[in-house]
Amino acid sequence: MISLSGKELAKLVERHGWTLLRINGSHHIYGKPENVVRLSIPIHGNKPLKTGLLKHLLKSAGLSEENTG
Repeated sequence: MISLSGKELAKLVERHGWTLLRINGSHHIYGKPENVVRLSIPIHGNKPLKTGLLKHLLKSAGLSEENTG
């Protein structure tokens, strides 16, 4: 499994059409106009996201590990 920080994941989802809707504390909330799914990405400096959370966020965004490269 790859390792990404919250900042890196935020840049990745932005490249795939997600837009930043709001910031609530250290969590950046992303959405797409045609999609009801909201992504809450924790931004804690350059700390890597834990594996389970990263897998869940990638799946919710419709991405896979191959898209991260």
